[in-house]
Amino acid sequence: MAQLLLVEDDAQVRSALTRALTERGHAVASASAGMPGLTRAVADRPDLVVLDLGLPDLDGCEVLRMLRAVSAVPVIVATARDDEPEIVRALDAGADDYVVKPFSAAHLDARIRAVLRRGRDADEGTAPVVVGGLHIEPAAREATLDGTPLGLTPKEFDLLHYLAVRPGQVVSKRELLTEVWRMAYGGADKTVDVHLSWLRRKLGESAQRPHYLQTVHGVGVKLVDPGP
Repeated sequence: MAQLLLVEDDAQVRSALTRALTERGHAVASASAGMPGLTRAVADRPDLVVLDLGLPDLDGCEVLRMLRAVSAVPVIVATARDDEPEIVRALDAGADDYVVKPFSAAHLDARIRAVLRRGRDADEGTAPVVVGGLHIEPAAREATLDGTPLGLTPKEFDLLHYLAVRPGQVVSKRELLTEVWRMAYGGADKTVDVHLSWLRRKLGESAQRPHYLQTVHGVGVKLVDPGP
C-alpha cells in the first residue's frame, strides 16, 4: 500500500480517483488547489503525488518546481493538457511521469506502481561512483566535485548517475529520455538538452568548453574523466 496525495481541483474527478485508488489498496489524501497540496506534500511526506496542472491558484508546473526545491517525492502529472510543449515543461520541472486525461484508474494505478518500483530499484544496493574528481553517493543521492557539493535536483542527479556508471560510453538522448525520465514522447529531446546545460553549469563547464560531459554530435553524450 502506498501513501498517495492527489492534487486535483475537479471535485468529481478527485472523488472518483480517491475512491478507485483506495479500492486498489492505497491510502489517498487530497487537495483541491496548488498551495494546500504543496503544504500537505511537505508535511505528510507521501510516497507519491498525483498532480493536475490546471489548478485554480497556481499553475501545476509552478507547484512542481516549488515542491522539487524541498522534496524528491515522485510526482505523476495527470492532466488534460496533451500538447508536447506542456509535456516537456512538466518533465523539465521534475515530473517522473505524465498521463493524459481521460485515463482509467487501472492505468493510473499501473503508472503509480511502476514509478514506485523504479524508486525502490534505484535505492537498492547501489555503490558509490567515482569519475575523476566527481564522487556520487547513490544511497544518499549526493554528488560532489573535488569535495564540493553540487546541489543537484533529483532529475539532475539521476541524469549524472546514469552517465557516470557508463564512463566513456556514448549515450543517446533518446536513451536518456527513456531510461532517466522513463518517457518516450517524440521530439522531447529538448528536456535532455536543458538538464545537460544545468549539469554543465554546476560542473563548472559549458558545451563549448567541456570537461566531464562530452557531446558526440549526431550520436549523444558521454561522461569522461578529464584527467589532471
